[in-house]
This record gives sequence, structure tokens and C-alpha cells, in this order.
Amino acid sequence: MHNKKGFTLVELAIVLVIIGIILGGVLKGQEIIKNAKIKRLYNDYQGYVAAIYTYQERYGALPGDDRNAATRFATCNPVPTNGDGDGRMDDEDGTTWGRYWHHLRCAGIIPGSGSTHPTHAFGGRVYINYNDYNISGHTICFQNVPGDVADAIDRTNDDGIPNSGSIQGDGSATTYDPATSYTLCFRL
Repeated sequence: MHNKKGFTLVELAIVLVIIGIILGGVLKGQEIIKNAKIKRLYNDYQGYVAAIYTYQERYGALPGDDRNAATRFATCNPVPTNGDGDGRMDDEDGTTWGRYWHHLRCAGIIPGSGSTHPTHAFGGRVYINYNDYNISGHTICFQNVPGDVADAIDRTNDDGIPNSGSIQGDGSATTYDPATSYTLCFRL
């Protein structure tokens, strides 16, 4: 007679319970990380709004639209391009994208240098525009936001509909698709 050794059902059950606990912890950890990124994206939006209003209060002009930026920040490297004073921060001429970031950085309001667009927690670029989607006026937009994230932010802070309200991710859709990435724009 051969004496075969193996795992008992109790031992197998204990191993499965341990695997379940580990998987549960990993999934919960991923959820916590994702929720932190969502919060960080929304906080970044609020920080950019505060930076823009700080600049406007301090210098009497909008960043990117400041006609005196080159003189005001002559020691900034590189020296920024002046705005045209039309009341719009966006770079409607298409040649000076990110001028608003450069003005904010030269003023020491946000970190960095030059006109490079910052990126957000999900890796997309952040920019300022005018009349995006169905929002009139200035918007702060975050590119490549996952659909479930865009939905969560819009639902928590606005109306949850991608084509209405002060937060929009699409000019015509009525629901967010979790499999689609959006450019999520916030009214300034």
C-alpha cells in the first residue's frame, strides 16, 4: 500500500480564502488609487481657476491675454509673448498655444517654465479654450479622460450629462460611454 499525501479540503479552502483576500485587497487598492486620481483632476481644475483669478487680480489682465507680459516678465526665460488684450485667454491665432501657461509661470503662480501644457492624473494634456461644446466663455479642458471618470466627475460636481451644464465631455452625447475617452471641459 502506497501512502499518498495531498492537500485536504480544509487546506485548499484556506488557500482559496487567502487568495480571495489578496485579490479583494488589490481590487480595493486599485479603486482607492482611481478615486484619488479623480479627486486630483478636479482639484487641479480648481487650482487652475484660482491661478487665473490670482493673475487677473494681480495684473489686471487675463493670463495669455496680457498686453504687457513681455515687459512685466522681461527677466523670465524665455520672455513671454504679449497677449492681444481682447479678453480671451485662448490662442485664437493658432501660433502661441499655451501662452496663458507661460504668463502664469512667469508670474510664479504655477510651477514650471515656458508654455508647455501641463498634464493631468490620467495623462492627458490640460488647455484653456473659448466656447467649447455647449459652454459659452472660457473653459479649462482635460484631454483623454476615461469615460467612467468623466461620468463620475460630471455626476458629482454637475448634472452628469455630457452635453449640458458647467462640465461637459461631449457636445451631443447624453450619456458617457465607459469605453470612450473624453476631453472634459469645465466652465471657468
